[in-house]
Amino acid sequence: MADLPDGLPKPRRYYAAATLLAAIAITVLDASMSNVALPTIAKELNIPAASVVWVAIAYSLTIVMTLLPLSAIAERIGLGRMFVAGTSLFLVASLGAAFSQDFTTLITARIAQGLGSSMLMCLFGGLVRNIYPLRRLAMGLSLNAMAVSMTAVLGPSIGAFLLDFASWRWLFFINIPICLLTWFGVRHLPKVPRNSRPFDWYACLLSLPVFGLSILGLDLIASNPLWAIACLLIAFACGWVLIKRSLGQTAPIVPVDLLRITPVAYAVGASAFSFAAQMASVVALPFFFQHVMNYSYTEIGLMLGTWSLGVGVMAPISAWLSGRLSIALMCATGAGAMALGTGLLLLYDVHTPMAFIFGSMVLGGFGFGLFQTPNNRALLAGVPRNRSAAAGGMQATTRVYGQSFGTALVALAFALGHENGPALGVLVATVCAVGSLIINIARHRNPASDPQF
Repeated sequence: MADLPDGLPKPRRYYAAATLLAAIAITVLDASMSNVALPTIAKELNIPAASVVWVAIAYSLTIVMTLLPLSAIAERIGLGRMFVAGTSLFLVASLGAAFSQDFTTLITARIAQGLGSSMLMCLFGGLVRNIYPLRRLAMGLSLNAMAVSMTAVLGPSIGAFLLDFASWRWLFFINIPICLLTWFGVRHLPKVPRNSRPFDWYACLLSLPVFGLSILGLDLIASNPLWAIACLLIAFACGWVLIKRSLGQTAPIVPVDLLRITPVAYAVGASAFSFAAQMASVVALPFFFQHVMNYSYTEIGLMLGTWSLGVGVMAPISAWLSGRLSIALMCATGAGAMALGTGLLLLYDVHTPMAFIFGSMVLGGFGFGLFQTPNNRALLAGVPRNRSAAAGGMQATTRVYGQSFGTALVALAFALGHENGPALGVLVATVCAVGSLIINIARHRNPASDPQF
């Protein structure tokens, strides 16, 4: 909309950005820290190992199933109200998880945490688009990327440190002060005009199985093929009905209308493959380093840290380059670097010098860091301002769904590959990165997909 201000004035912009970064921190930290405590939780609450993994799965599935409906709701009730509601629910659910005495209570709290996290995550793209003026949007996106990367890496270390000195319950208690801090910053968030169109509850219900059952189906292929096929068929049928219904709407729950914008369509496709590659690498590489390279846990931690180091170093450089270089060229270069970095690992063996491994991991991190900022800028800046919440929800859904898809593919590789599973998992990451590269090459060949914002 033409009358919307181009970002927030100083110093309000700084307070709003800090509030957004705090919200990012709690959602990313909670996911990464709690996974470290699963063995301890299983032992204390007497939960079978096969069941305790649902403490993590329930959280992630809730997020991937609800992001798009919640972004549509946020457009109608306002981003600030959704932010307060999400932070409040996350706080209460964290207390519920911390005080849980049995598996049922803990799973219920984790689902509520996932819902609260989804209510926040669906806002991140829309908020950053309205916090920063367009000329500073790339820097805002790079700050978000650095926050996600650093908290994802620090999360397991913080979790392990807390477990050495305190109960696993403190992994959830630690969310409380961060949630309280975000409340103080809510008044600084931008005011975005609301969408007055009626909410499509039918489409909302259809979207839940589309995302949830497709991921669950992939996860079950190796262990229960019949159930997997049933889940995938139901997800496909619901998706077909949902898309057909959404195509005739102006601002649908699943924003397929935004995919008619060429830069947005390319950005979504490239992002899905890129995040699938990133998460497949995160899941497969610890096993690869342990079983193929015979690395110690310390060496594995060092190598995984170098990937995030590459992302953190490249993110501000990528922000500076955005607007100076072609978005398609930057994204293609980043995707190519990711594919090369992970692909080179498959050529190494136990006798390969550690410096070569280090270089490949840094290269992969550089590639991912170079890709994120210009791609997100194309997605968010390419849509009308009054649809920024929907674009943010699409961005978050693409990221989470891509990560879930990558994780499911690696699990399938482990199940089918047996002793070669870790190497097959790294190959999955490489193939996904190549998929992103192909989309970005097509993007570069299409001038309409690469405008300068």
